[in-house]
Amino acid sequence: MSTQSLTPPLAPPSPRTYVVRTLGCQMNVHDSEHMAGMLEEAGYAPASAEAEASGDVDVVVINTCAVRENAATRLYGNLGQLASVKAQRPGMQIAVGGCLAQKDRGTIVAKAPWVDVVFGTHNLDALPVLLERARHNEAAQVEIHESLQVFPSTLPTRRESVYAGWVSISVGCNNTCTFCIVPHLRGKERDRRPGEVLAEVEALVAAGAIEVTLLGQNVNSYGVEFGDRGAFAKLLRACGRIEGLERVRFTSPHPAAFTDDVIAAMAETPNVMPQLHMPLQSGSDRVLRAMRRSYRSERYLGIIEKVRAALPDAAITTDVIVGFPGETEEDFDETLRVVEASRFSSAFAFQYSRRPGTPAADLPELPKDVVQDRFERLLALQERISAEESERQVGRTVEVLVMEGNGRKDGSTHRVSGRAADNRLVHVALPAGLAELARTGGDAADDPRLAEDTPLPRPGDLLTVRVTHGAPHHLIADSAADGGPFAVRRTRSGDAWALRERARAGLGGDEHAHAHGGPAGGPVLLGMPSLTTRG
Repeated sequence: MSTQSLTPPLAPPSPRTYVVRTLGCQMNVHDSEHMAGMLEEAGYAPASAEAEASGDVDVVVINTCAVRENAATRLYGNLGQLASVKAQRPGMQIAVGGCLAQKDRGTIVAKAPWVDVVFGTHNLDALPVLLERARHNEAAQVEIHESLQVFPSTLPTRRESVYAGWVSISVGCNNTCTFCIVPHLRGKERDRRPGEVLAEVEALVAAGAIEVTLLGQNVNSYGVEFGDRGAFAKLLRACGRIEGLERVRFTSPHPAAFTDDVIAAMAETPNVMPQLHMPLQSGSDRVLRAMRRSYRSERYLGIIEKVRAALPDAAITTDVIVGFPGETEEDFDETLRVVEASRFSSAFAFQYSRRPGTPAADLPELPKDVVQDRFERLLALQERISAEESERQVGRTVEVLVMEGNGRKDGSTHRVSGRAADNRLVHVALPAGLAELARTGGDAADDPRLAEDTPLPRPGDLLTVRVTHGAPHHLIADSAADGGPFAVRRTRSGDAWALRERARAGLGGDEHAHAHGGPAGGPVLLGMPSLTTRG
C-alpha cells in the first residue's frame, strides 16, 4: 500500500476590512451607509472597533463636509494621523469622498500624497472600482463628476441601526443662499418618485425598523421636479399607512416652502412625530435678504404659531448664523427677539464661516470679538429657554424609544437613554430589580438583554415613563424609583437588535430571524427596493 503526501487545502483569504469615518450632516451619515453597503457588496468586511483603534484596517474612507470653515482642518488632521499608520501597514488604502472632496479635488492628493482615492458627491458608486484601480495602478485615483451619475438611494446600504433608518427623498438644492456651498457641491434638486421612497421605507420596516427619518436639503419642496407641489404632505400621509412604522421624522424644511397642508399632515398622521427642525438663520429681515432667504421673520413666527396650534406639544429646533457680513447690533437684537418668541427646545448656533465659492465669500467679515460676543449672548439666551422648556415637561408621561448608545453617566446611574416622541433625549431609571439585573452582564455573550425572556429594555423597545426633571439638553425620568409609571413594550426592533447581537456574540439565533423580520447577522444591508406600485 503506497502512501501519498497530502497537503491541507489552503484557507480562503480573509476579506479586506474597511471603516468609514463621517464628518458632517445627516445627509453625509446616510451617504456613508451607502459607501459601506457598496464595499460589503464588493467583498469587504467591516473592521472591528478594536482593529480601527489599533490601525489594523485595510481601507479607511473619510466622508467629508465642506459647510463649516474648519472642515479642511478636520480632514487633514485625520489624514495626518493616518499617514504614520499607513507607513507601518503596506497595502492599506485611504479614500476621501463627500463635499470637501467635490470642492477641493485638485489639492487633496497634492497636500496628502498618501491618499489613494478621491471621489465626489455625484459618483459614490465608483468607490470600490477606484480602490481596485488604485491598487492595480499603484497610483492615486481622482474621479469627480459635475452632475449626479447614479441616484444614491439605488445603491446598496449598510445600516448600523436596526430600529431606525434614514431615507433620502431628494438630493441637491434649488435655493441660492449666499452663505451656502451645498447647491454647488450637490447640484440641483433631484426628487425620487413617491413609490420608490415608500418601497424603501417598507423594506426598512420589514427588516425591523420602527422609526424612519425622511431626508432632503429642502424636504417641503419635494415634488417640484415631477410637478406635484403637494407631494410632501401626501408622502407623510402615505407613511402613516405603513403597518409597523411607529415614528416618522423629517429634516430639513425651508420656511419659504412650508405650507399648511404639511402642518395638517403632521397633525393628522399619528406616526408623524410632534417635532420640527426649521432653520431660522437670522431674525433680521435685512440680513435674511442679504442671505437670499426668501422669507421674513414674521412669516417664520407665523409658521411656528400654526404648528403649535395644530401640535401643542411639538418640540421645535433651529439653526442660527451669528455674524453674517454686515450684521449690525440692531440686526442681532432682531435675532434675539425671534429666538425668544420662538421658544425653541434647542438651537444649533454657528458663527458665520466664509466659504470660497459662495456669493457672500467676498463680503467683509465682522471683527472676531464682535461675533464671539454675540455668539455667547445667543447661547446664553437659548440655554435659558431650553432649560425652561425642559422644566415644562416635568410630570408628563412620555414614550421613549431606547437607543443603542448610552448617555455618558448611564453606567453609574443605571439608567438607559432614548428619545421621546418629540425627539428630546431622555435618561430613564430602571426599577430596582431590573437595575440589579442590568449590572450582572459582563461581555456581549453575558448580556442579560440577549436572553429570550429578558425583562430588560433593549435598543428598539419602547418605555412608558414619567418625566421627573428637566435640564437644558435632556430630561430625566426616574418615575420607576418612586412607584410611578414604568412599562416596557417589546418591539420587533428590539427583537431584531437582540438577534443581531446574539449572532455577533456567536450565540446563534438564526432560526428566529424570519419569524421576527429582523436580520440574523450584521446591520441591515439593503439594495434598491423593487416594490414601486405607488405614484
